Amino acid sequence: MDIQDFLEYLRQGGSVAGGSDVHGCMHLLAKEALQITAKLNNSYRSPEEIRCLFAELTGKPVPETFSMFPPFYSECGKNIYVGEHVFINCGCHFQDHGGIYIGDGTLVGSYVVMATINHGQAPARRSDNLPAPIHIGKNVWIGSHATILPGVTIGDDAIVAAGAVVAKDVPANTLVGGVPAKIIKKIN
Repeated sequence: MDIQDFLEYLRQGGSVAGGSDVHGCMHLLAKEALQITAKLNNSYRSPEEIRCLFAELTGKPVPETFSMFPPFYSECGKNIYVGEHVFINCGCHFQDHGGIYIGDGTLVGSYVVMATINHGQAPARRSDNLPAPIHIGKNVWIGSHATILPGVTIGDDAIVAAGAVVAKDVPANTLVGGVPAKIIKKIN
């Protein structure tokens, strides 16, 4: 299985048994991602250098309107998709094996975690990886220290309060907060 087929397999929710040959593909991606994020994080980088390194991490072009404040962490990178005018603040960790899709105009606060992998619950299957994508709509604001869990979709113009743990879909034009996140109010 080549890398593109493997990434598509993950985006479609294909499970990966711990210790399998396919699991080895995850480790190869992690090795590359850790090398690239080390370059990104270990000294000052200009906005252009950040975009170039992020493009290297994702394996695809990054819009000139994209911006980020490192450090940034990922153990895959190749399943991250960002739109125009996306900003990612410092200290974020994207576990993107299952796919992370970020719409235009989205602001991601500092130390946000987006996790697209769950593990098997049975002790014998605990090392199995179960991916599910995260979809972030347009003009979303995710507050600092929020955690977005596998399979979540956040609608356009929504706000995720700082520190929230989002385990369920968030409707458009809604403010959510808490652990687990619940709707606080509609946004007009």
